[in-house]
Amino acid sequence: MVQHTAPTPHPKHAAWTTGGTAFAGVLMMVGGIIGVLNGIAGIATNNVYVRVGSYLYEFNLTTWGWIHLVVGALVALTGWGVLQGMEWARWAGVGLAALYMILYFMFLPYAPVWSVIAIAIGAFVIWALVTPERTTAAR
Repeated sequence: MVQHTAPTPHPKHAAWTTGGTAFAGVLMMVGGIIGVLNGIAGIATNNVYVRVGSYLYEFNLTTWGWIHLVVGALVALTGWGVLQGMEWARWAGVGLAALYMILYFMFLPYAPVWSVIAIAIGAFVIWALVTPERTTAAR
């Protein structure tokens, strides 16, 4: 009987995916904390952000503040779970990063530069979390 084994990954690929996952966890924690701070600022005062033109997806800033506060806290906690190596955190992180990207797309008129950066960070986080880590040889 012939036994098939998966090829051993190249060490640079294994290091890249492991480092990418750790970096995604750190980005999630930092982005989540920034989201919480943005949320507090939006809840505390209504003139923190200036809207650029009219936009279909409009909420008042207090609503945006609560959205940023809740999503930011969830993203930061999930980022901590990713850094701890919890499997649930990887998949929750993918969902939250997608939500984060949608949230910042809708927030474009209030902070256009940061929103574009946040969308790019969300795309990287999704890529890093769905790329399998191959740090051990196949059995």
